[in-house]
Order: sequence, then structure tokens, then C-alpha cells
Amino acid sequence: MPLARAEPYPSGVSTKQPSSLTERRKAATQLDIAHAAAELFAAQGPHATTAEDIARQAGVALRTFYRYFRSKQDAVSPLLADGADRWRALLEAAEPGGGLFRALESAVERSLAAPDEEAAGALLRTRGLLRAAEDDPALRAVWYRVNQESEERLVPVVARLADGRLEALQTRLVAAAATDAIRIALETWAATEAGVTGENSPAALALRCLRQLLGGTQALLPEGD
Repeated sequence: MPLARAEPYPSGVSTKQPSSLTERRKAATQLDIAHAAAELFAAQGPHATTAEDIARQAGVALRTFYRYFRSKQDAVSPLLADGADRWRALLEAAEPGGGLFRALESAVERSLAAPDEEAAGALLRTRGLLRAAEDDPALRAVWYRVNQESEERLVPVVARLADGRLEALQTRLVAAAATDAIRIALETWAATEAGVTGENSPAALALRCLRQLLGGTQALLPEGD
């Protein structure tokens, strides 16, 4: 994704620009609600948080909350989906022929980098959200759903970068491995007190996961990988 700065996955700033003023306002309201929900979930847990609490924190009416979200757990989905969009956009910006595995590594590393305080803070919010999901099946379900949707949307991106040199099954395997590398890395990191940079950071863990998950399939990747 050509971006002004790298943000972690999940992030909070969409790389997709809504086409109309109404759509931009809707997206901004959804994101405000998502940030409010994530903050409350991290601070007091999903069980102690109500939809009313989230609406109040976001400065919107309860009916506005339910206009956009079916449940309090679903309210964080824009944060998770935006992070997935950002990671995918980094790959969409890559050109075929440059090496699929190298493109995957670069996208993983850039999407989980913490080059500034804002990006580091976003990663720490992600940690709080994933910790909150440990005891809330509905919140975990949102996390897994967003990852599944991200994997499905990644398939045509991988196919384009492979430039027709991977079979459909191989393309799906690569998309699944890349998505799981980030998911597993973030979940593993969230369960520790490791920093946002360094050996056990999300970026470092995700690169390790990616290399191990795709280690047996690199021979199938296009030339140059």
C-alpha cells in the first residue's frame, strides 16, 4: 500500500477513501465508535462495557451506534478491517516480477513497523484489544472473521504478483499462510510484555511465522523468490 507512514495491523486509519462526503462522514463516525469500543474493552473488558458506554464515549446517540453495528463486539471491526486493508494495499502496490516472497516479507515488515509514537500506540491498543478477546468469544469471532475476509481478498493480489505462475491451490495456500503469519504473530506478542520493536516485536514474530509457514512452499513460488 504507497502510504505516508507504516501503521500496525490492526490500524485505525483506512487507506480507502470514501467517494462522497456522506460516505466519509459515515466512515469517520464508525471509526470514532470503533476507537471508543477498543479503549473501553482494553480498560475494563468487554463484559463490563455496554453499547451505551461505547456510544457515550464516542459522543453519538445509541441509535447511531446500532445503525452501524449489530453488537458491542462488532464495533471494533473497522479497526481490524482497516489494518487488513493496509497490509493488503502494501502488496497491491508491489509489481509482479519482483519476487512474491520478498514482496510478502516487505509488506509484513512495513505493516507492523513502529517508526513513531502514533504507530507504537496503535500496536499497544491492538495488544489491549486482543487481550480483551481472550475471555470474550464474540470478540474473538470478530477478529477471526476479519482475518478470514482479509485472506479471501488477498488471493487475487497474490495471484497477480505470481503473474499466473501459481496454481489456484498454491495461491490460496500462500494467502492463508501470509494472513496467519500476521494473526499468529500479533496474538503471540499480545500475550507477552515484549516491546513494539526488537527481537520479539510483532514485525519480527510475523517474519519468523511467514518464513516458517512458507518455508516448504518457496520452491513453488515464482522465480526470484
